Amino acid sequence: MSGIQKPPSWRERITQDHIWDLFDQFSAVDESGRYFHWHDFRYRVPKGVIPEDAWTVVKLHRSAQQKKLPLVADNGQPFTYLIIDAMQPTLHFLDSLRSPILQAGEGMGGTRAQNSQFLLQSLMMEEAIASAQLEGASTTRLVAKAMLAEDRAPRDESEQMIVNNFLLMKAAKANREEPLSIELIREFHRVTVMDTLDADVVPGEIRQTDQVYVGDGAGGVAHQPPVAASLIERLQKLCEFANHDHDGRDGRPFIHPIIKAIILHFMIGYEHPFVDGNGRTARALFYWYLLKVGYWPFEFISISALLKEAPVAYGKAYLYCETDEFDLTYFIDYQLKIIRRAVDGFLEYRDRKEREYYDTMAWLHEQGLIDKLNFRQGQLLSKVLRHPGRVFHAKEVKNIFGVSEGTARTDLEKLVELNVLAASRQGKNIRYIALTAPTSRKTSKRRLS
Repeated sequence: MSGIQKPPSWRERITQDHIWDLFDQFSAVDESGRYFHWHDFRYRVPKGVIPEDAWTVVKLHRSAQQKKLPLVADNGQPFTYLIIDAMQPTLHFLDSLRSPILQAGEGMGGTRAQNSQFLLQSLMMEEAIASAQLEGASTTRLVAKAMLAEDRAPRDESEQMIVNNFLLMKAAKANREEPLSIELIREFHRVTVMDTLDADVVPGEIRQTDQVYVGDGAGGVAHQPPVAASLIERLQKLCEFANHDHDGRDGRPFIHPIIKAIILHFMIGYEHPFVDGNGRTARALFYWYLLKVGYWPFEFISISALLKEAPVAYGKAYLYCETDEFDLTYFIDYQLKIIRRAVDGFLEYRDRKEREYYDTMAWLHEQGLIDKLNFRQGQLLSKVLRHPGRVFHAKEVKNIFGVSEGTARTDLEKLVELNVLAASRQGKNIRYIALTAPTSRKTSKRRLS
């Protein structure tokens, strides 16, 4: 990232007559609709054209179309953005997902609330794990998911980060009706870093030092955030921006809600108001805002898993903005692509869960058990049949379905009666092991010694 080429100055070149001869040859995007930074653009200029001249024309087109935000960089320059045509299909697609008709798992056999709870716990865990791994947590996905499902106490710093992120996602949802305030941002941060080992990080404390920077991975400085003395005022302006209605009515400017959520995400990263935990806090704010304005699918969608796949590209999206006159279009464009992939992944997951549910229902019908299991037990049975040898615990089932531990144990014992689980006492706890070859024979409860 340290090798990103800062764009050349372009405004003084406007007075050169030959610049205007190129005006129809270039636009804000290339012929494929891509919004290139100078770092990449300079290599894509046709032979015979001076790259700096072409860039000047591109900047003229962009400047004419950009919207200014009421948010400024530390040098007083306003942040701007441009909605290019390539973004519109994704925004339209995401808007279509808000329909209640599409809400989580309508065909999965339970009520909407039951289906939502079933999907939410699993996918919220995925975001918690991926977000922590993006920030350096080293715990594997399988170990981390088992820890969250079983309510096991974290054993090290990496696991604590994952637990905190899981609680952070819950906090984002729980506070979705609240206006944004500095205190709410601090609360998100408190959850992010509580019980971690870094003595320099005080949960919820706005940084008091300027000895904080974002490294470029090569020993250099990629981003030096605004001075600590300006943070309260700057965060207050960010809260005012978040709470303002940008609905296009009565003379108010329109900002698409998805775009606004992405801007909030970027700004926390830019302001860097805390010594550590800024990335996780920024992503929580992104989720908080989208849930606040009714984009219910984002309860189930993990963007961090995809950001984790290409952390350098994520960092570049920030740096492109900072090095090109604080043009947020680069970050918005990148995030929209990530969001679209994440939504596609969620819909595939949801469809797979529906197919698994119907397969299980068909099996139950064949065995004459269709009327003997409730929704939770049917979903649990589907998982048991797909994972022979897997160990289940009552706490895990409790967390997945949002029921009491006693109810969870009753559900597990029901599957023991069906001879698809075997119960084994381990100290004070009972574990339930998925059997390799379940039968339809009615038997008494099967237990292992």
